[in-house]
Amino acid sequence: MTRRFTEPKLVVATHNMGKFAEIERLLEGHPVELVSARALGLHEPAETETSFLGNARIKARHAVEKTGLPAVGDDSGLEIDALHGAPGVYTADWAAQPAGRDFFHAMEKTWEQLEHAQAPYPRTARFRCAAVLVWPDGHEETFEGTIEGECVHPFRGEDGHGYDPMFQPTGETRTLAEMTADEKNAISHRGEAFRKLVAACFG
Repeated sequence: MTRRFTEPKLVVATHNMGKFAEIERLLEGHPVELVSARALGLHEPAETETSFLGNARIKARHAVEKTGLPAVGDDSGLEIDALHGAPGVYTADWAAQPAGRDFFHAMEKTWEQLEHAQAPYPRTARFRCAAVLVWPDGHEETFEGTIEGECVHPFRGEDGHGYDPMFQPTGETRTLAEMTADEKNAISHRGEAFRKLVAACFG
């Protein structure tokens, strides 16, 4: 049976402040204080699983272990059909640079691979998100969301984060980065996963 969340504080197990802001908006209106793993000074655990759900679980369990507080971890990524599902769970790794993550570099790298593969249009893809809510006693609830679309070039939009400027959802003329935060959350993979979480645990 799904457990209702009644704790006063919840750790969002991320160092990505764009992601934290999205999750804040998705949990807006519910009586819980959110704090990021970054704000608590937690180090980022190694994401050693080969699934979004597995890596989300690693993040949440790590935050619970280090703080004694309940935590929610999420993992998400872009799966491109012409690249056999890549970058997938390695989406953030493709952005890794000596000075930190550079998603413009990652998008350029991704587009170069599509060009090299002579991928046909539309260059279909999807974003996936898995969210895992973990209590200090070990209880877990899991939720997933998906949004279908295609990769586009040139990259468009200044809002959003990550690969948003190169992803145009099916049925839309704008990329995720050209949408407002509320417009994006209404259709995004993370929005779907967290709406399921809210309905199950906060509803």
